[in-house]
Amino acid sequence: MAKTRTSVALGLFDGVHLGHRAVLKTAAAQKMNGLTPCAFTFPPESTAGKNAEYIYSDKEKQMLLTSSCDIAKIFSPQFSEICMMDGDTFARSILRKELNAAYVACGKDFRFGKDAAWGIDELAGFGRKYGFTVQAVDDVCCGNERVSSTAVRKLLQKGELRRANLFLGEPYMIMKEISSGAQLGRTIGFPTANQLFSKGQLVPAYGVYASRTLYEGKWYPSMTNIGIKPTVSYGGAPLAETYISGFSGNLYGKTVQVVLLDFIRPEKRFSDLDELKQQIRRDVELSIDCP
Repeated sequence: MAKTRTSVALGLFDGVHLGHRAVLKTAAAQKMNGLTPCAFTFPPESTAGKNAEYIYSDKEKQMLLTSSCDIAKIFSPQFSEICMMDGDTFARSILRKELNAAYVACGKDFRFGKDAAWGIDELAGFGRKYGFTVQAVDDVCCGNERVSSTAVRKLLQKGELRRANLFLGEPYMIMKEISSGAQLGRTIGFPTANQLFSKGQLVPAYGVYASRTLYEGKWYPSMTNIGIKPTVSYGGAPLAETYISGFSGNLYGKTVQVVLLDFIRPEKRFSDLDELKQQIRRDVELSIDCP
């Protein structure tokens, strides 16, 4: 059980987008009232069968919850451990006993308990029973469109990165361990850092992106290609490979953060490596100049 009284944000938060952030910041604001801001969520990987193509992995999501949303503690059990509870058991065992909740924030359409059979009205009733206040947070809209994970997925899959970033509240991020590749880029003068997407994770539109890479507290201009390398023989899963301008060193095994700023062009096949090299040089120039 949490030692202090808490304010709890409820949700999957797989994109930590503006709609999610409204819920999270509502809970975080209760810090002024002496409550510890917490998030109750699930690892996206544990719900992949139900919500395929999650936007961020659990590690990426948790970093955003703490760094961008002022969340002090994260409770993230496996979905299978909770999904069979009825609503009263969830409110009593999780919110009251485990989290010591005094305040709970969630979206207006939040559902919980076995078969998602309980909603915001029932949650408010449990709050009166177990001693916590419930706040339903309104949807967030950009223009005339509701911000949602579904909307963000569609924008990323279509390569509409700038609008996706607007919905997310900050640039789309890839934060994964650097893995070894075929090292072709090194042989043509453009060594890249390779990052594999997690199983079940959404992969943005294949193509080239202007990016920035954070390593050991310093941001570097960079260019990122997402795809399957159509010009060379590569049988692996979709990956992000990033050329980092002005950086030299061995990043294998290190976890590096890359943020995507703009979509430059779709992925394409080139007739030979010389043509590929010339195009990469143009892509790098565009990426470095991207505001």
